[in-house]
Amino acid sequence: MDTTGSGSEKGRPESPDVRLPRRRRWGRLLIIVGVLLLAAGGFTLAHFWSPHAELRVTTGPQGGAAQRFMAAFVSVSAIQHPRVHLELVQVPDLAASAKALEDGRTDLAIVRSDAAAPANGQTIVLLRRDVVALVLPPHSKISSVASLAGKTVGIVAGPLQANNAQALDTLLSFFDIPAKDVSRVFLPVAELGQAVQQKKVAAVLAIGPMAPGEVVDVVAAIARATKGTPGILGLDEAETFAKRFPGFESIDVPVGAFRARPATPSDTVTTLAVTYRFAASELMTNVVAAAIARSILTTKAKLMAATPLANQIEAPDPDDKSPILPVHPGVAAYLSGGDQSFLDQFQKYFYVVGIGISVAGSLFALVSSYWSRRRSDEDWRPIKRLVEIAAEAPGVERLALDALEHDTQAIASSVLGRQGGAVGGERLAAFSTALAHARHALDARRSALGPQMGPSTGPKPASTLVAAR
Repeated sequence: MDTTGSGSEKGRPESPDVRLPRRRRWGRLLIIVGVLLLAAGGFTLAHFWSPHAELRVTTGPQGGAAQRFMAAFVSVSAIQHPRVHLELVQVPDLAASAKALEDGRTDLAIVRSDAAAPANGQTIVLLRRDVVALVLPPHSKISSVASLAGKTVGIVAGPLQANNAQALDTLLSFFDIPAKDVSRVFLPVAELGQAVQQKKVAAVLAIGPMAPGEVVDVVAAIARATKGTPGILGLDEAETFAKRFPGFESIDVPVGAFRARPATPSDTVTTLAVTYRFAASELMTNVVAAAIARSILTTKAKLMAATPLANQIEAPDPDDKSPILPVHPGVAAYLSGGDQSFLDQFQKYFYVVGIGISVAGSLFALVSSYWSRRRSDEDWRPIKRLVEIAAEAPGVERLALDALEHDTQAIASSVLGRQGGAVGGERLAAFSTALAHARHALDARRSALGPQMGPSTGPKPASTLVAAR
């Protein structure tokens, strides 16, 4: 009955040729959703993990200014950036600090520009600029570095005395004065004043800032001991010296920089300076380097409350092209681009990731399109062959006709049996038409060749094959 027939159609399961395109559509949709979820997951992880860092940092020489600064920085950083963990690495001196960074045993290090600067080091911030001062007693007859030949130079005893002695050797080498021709003694600041008063030393080498520090202390000690006004030896060749030895730089010391009254120096003096730098490995990513520089520069006031040394922190010149401890590219970009947060910095990486995902999606689409065309060509190839058989059949002899019959049977078995009948409706209709066309041409040719060929052993008509399926 009609009702029964209608119910039977409604309850009949979908044919494979209907299910297959639907499965393909769902498969492609799932792939697209998966790619989008992966991209979203990457952005989310980058957002939540970007402020997190585990950094190993050298402390500098025991009891030195660098160690005091690091203690203050770690304390402030723990409050400002609780997800940035700093692991302190103790080193005996500045050379060991530079070596630790160069060998990859630390991520950050405090280094002095003239003291074995690491080859892979790049500047994050300048912690301090120290003047290299040769302090002279009142009414000294020494007018140049060359005048120190055959005399004794006093050097402040302490954690940096070896580095300061090396700086003196470098200065003497510029003037072709052998280091052995200038004696040196290492004494505490208080004793250096007495040594000058007793004429045991002709000058004192002090390296310190234009602020309370080593040079100021030495000037005060000599002034007390001699009851006079010390002088600072000028170095007119400072700019040329700095070009030959990039760890140093030329600096003009203004009147009264080390003592206000009586003023020391009494006139502006050109001499040398070295810098203490917070340095990172060149392998450190730009975003992390920029974040560290930003953290130090924006918390300078809090660092000053912990240690007066922080008052001398300054940003490096982003255009500095010095071969010694150049500015890290991430820091240069941060200083040139203004104040940026971690997320602002990471957006650059997001764009790169986005471009990568876009390219990957395009490649996926191209590959998918290629394979779809290839599968389509493979699906239509049997149909094209059946059309060719129909065209060849009218002109062949008996043996060739048998071969065409065999090809037709093989094509029918392959198409209807290889995929379990899972052939699209459009291609099935085209295949049935092509098979019928080939069958008709073969039968017509067989009839034309005569009855002696015997009954046909070719494939069943297309209608029969389709019905059998």
